[in-house]
Amino acid sequence: MYLETILILKGKKDTVRAIDVAEDMGFSKPSVSRGLSILKEENCITVDDKGSITLTRKGSQIAKKIYERHVVLSDMLISLGVDKKTALEDACRVEHVISDKSFAAIKKYIAENKKE
Repeated sequence: MYLETILILKGKKDTVRAIDVAEDMGFSKPSVSRGLSILKEENCITVDDKGSITLTRKGSQIAKKIYERHVVLSDMLISLGVDKKTALEDACRVEHVISDKSFAAIKKYIAENKKE
């Protein structure tokens, strides 16, 4: 979730810092600091001396994958009649556990059944 949030925030502003992530996610600063520390150890982000967070190539790839899942799944649920709030919440949970194979099948199904 942190990587996806950083990706989205980076699209809105030039500099993303831990406080921005904490505010956006509604998490405490210490919780975010811990999460970011783990991501830094896993080479998913870098943090410069001014606290600016940048996604590494690895982090960017993961964030884009999760974000695509979020968009596709929430759009699908909304198209099925699920209210937007519930669809966004459910997509957020599902996007982290759905297999690549199942997600690819959903994308294929949507593409093949799009109204022209």
